[in-house]
Amino acid sequence: MDSGMRKITWAAQYMPVLRAIAERFAAERPFEGQRIAMALHVEAKTANLVRALAAGGAEVAITGCNPLSTQDDVAAALGEFEGIRCYARHACPVDEYYAAIDRVLDTKPTVTIDDGMDLIHRLHTSRRELLEGVIGGCEETTTGIHRLRAMAAEGKLEFPVIAVNDTPMKRSFDNVHGTGESVLASLMITTNVLMAGKRFVVAGYGYCGRGLARKAKGLGARVIVTEVDPRRALEAHMDGFDVMPMDAAAACGEIFVTTTGDVGVIGERHFLLMRDGAILANAGHFNVEIDLDRLRALAGAAEQRDGIETFTLGDRRIHVLAEGRLVNLATPKGMGHPIEVMDLSFAVQALSAEYIVRHGRDLPGGVYEVPTAIDEAVAREKLASLGIAIDSLTDEQARYLSAWDVGT
Repeated sequence: MDSGMRKITWAAQYMPVLRAIAERFAAERPFEGQRIAMALHVEAKTANLVRALAAGGAEVAITGCNPLSTQDDVAAALGEFEGIRCYARHACPVDEYYAAIDRVLDTKPTVTIDDGMDLIHRLHTSRRELLEGVIGGCEETTTGIHRLRAMAAEGKLEFPVIAVNDTPMKRSFDNVHGTGESVLASLMITTNVLMAGKRFVVAGYGYCGRGLARKAKGLGARVIVTEVDPRRALEAHMDGFDVMPMDAAAACGEIFVTTTGDVGVIGERHFLLMRDGAILANAGHFNVEIDLDRLRALAGAAEQRDGIETFTLGDRRIHVLAEGRLVNLATPKGMGHPIEVMDLSFAVQALSAEYIVRHGRDLPGGVYEVPTAIDEAVAREKLASLGIAIDSLTDEQARYLSAWDVGT
């Protein structure tokens, strides 16, 4: 068994929810005749989602959603399965990255599954001739949802897309626990520096940021949060973190992680304030949160080592991990979110794709929430796999909660 297949098999044993869904798909074949186009991080957990969709009868074509997150051995192993074509390659140049997107779209998909909206963007710009054949899609991540909602607000999203990222079974586990643990694991294994006692700056206090802040605090870091939203800033303060502008944090921070999904979160004025040995990483989808072009202009050539670029500004060194790309996947030993977390996210993804096939033709273009029944079904299956039982409402309790005319 080659290394890619070993990775896929290893992940599968910790994905009981997706496994149960795949078994049902194999029996019912809900994707018979469908062509599913995917742009996701091509690694072992994703491979199990791809196999589940193929088991349901789909022809699947997949490529990466980040040039540094593809694991080539997993990509090669995926290509050995019937009904699956994989075009991803690790560290491919930008032109090859988009050429692979086009090869996936050449299959004339009926369903899209995106992590960052690259497929949908391509379909609505340079590949518009394919739009008529698309029933709908699913989007995995916060950045993609932001872009989709902007499209929908302008009336330019021409098919329905389910916002997988915005449902509790994604946000509360993948974003909070998955991002928190995987970013710290990648930071520690890449740099070998101690977290305890470090001034650890988290830019953004959304679901990803708050998960990272809590996990870093658990390791003994002295966590600082920067925010632009006054409500989230107040929440971070009430949760026990120091809150300040990035200008102030830049002068005292030792490790910086951006989680905002926006551009230029750390820029020139911050680089000029940073202490010697500052470590910078990004946990957002695109490599735009740290202004690396400006840092390179200030410092000139960088010293390279595995997963780390070191820029020298006078007598100070600033270290950037993974070229400013998604740090939990793009470092040499980055493994992404823990398997059990992605079991939940990909279970929601698989069931949402099934929902799109069944109902997408009846829905106008726009962004849709994951149906509550899907979210609850994934949670119940996970609880069952853990041997955990919970209560159920009695008829009386259900009536009470749905009534408006019951007094004290």
